[in-house]
Amino acid sequence: MAIPDYQKIMLPLLKYALDGQEHSMREVIGALADQFSLSEDERKELLPSGQQPLFDNRVGWARTYLKKAGLLATPKRGYFEITEEGINVARQSQKEINTQFLSQFPDFIKFKSSKKQDEKISSELDELSERTPQESMELGYQKIRKELEIDLINRIKNISPDFFERLVIDLLIKMGYGGSRRDAGKAIGKSGDGGIDGIIKEDKLGLDVVYVQAKRWDTNVIGRPEIQKFVGALYGQRAKKGVFITTSNFTQDAKNYVLGIDIKVVLIDGQELAQLMIDNNVGVSTLSVYEIKKIDSDYFTDS
Repeated sequence: MAIPDYQKIMLPLLKYALDGQEHSMREVIGALADQFSLSEDERKELLPSGQQPLFDNRVGWARTYLKKAGLLATPKRGYFEITEEGINVARQSQKEINTQFLSQFPDFIKFKSSKKQDEKISSELDELSERTPQESMELGYQKIRKELEIDLINRIKNISPDFFERLVIDLLIKMGYGGSRRDAGKAIGKSGDGGIDGIIKEDKLGLDVVYVQAKRWDTNVIGRPEIQKFVGALYGQRAKKGVFITTSNFTQDAKNYVLGIDIKVVLIDGQELAQLMIDNNVGVSTLSVYEIKKIDSDYFTDS
């Protein structure tokens, strides 16, 4: 089945705690995953950021909202237990607990009211039927990032070949290759030896080198013949490693070809180029930074 949203998790989570014992989050996540008959892939599915399993995140938010309503308590870090009010609710013939149901509890109303920006905005909790606030934030981030990737690719396709070579140098250096920028600048764009645009140090000591080919193409797709030409040039130099960078894309035949050769060749298309630029802060600047924080339970523990 599909991974349930955090509201559908609330009632099963509350009933799980009916034994009155303290339960760890790890324990309840496994038990509820079994109860919802989640597959291994569903249990391992991650948030857009890749930082946490999606189901774990939703169980965490379900616990948070039940706690805000006074139905659960957290006696110590990573553990929770049911309250008297929670026992009363769990024993009712309730088919589902959601944010609308929780709005009858004064503590939850107070929590809900604190989320309003002004009188015209209704609580976001009623709108998040499937996504937790963290999911919504991460999905929004991924959307912004995807739009930035597209803008970067379009911008790169319109720059001069010389500027593109400098861009490649800047990126490789930011990724830890090339030694100094002066060394890299001398290497890229100077060779032109049978399909090789440049040679760059793999590390600052220059223990090995990487041969580079960079193609600033707009719509033409890089096929197997172009890659074979590059690989042939690598064999001619007795090279072991090569990177082929393009603003375009590679055909599947080209991708399959590099998997069956002895030389290690990495293909970087326009999308991956844009992603690497964003990750390494090349050609982009930071507009805003948002930090997600939580209570430090250790701080509030008596010594």
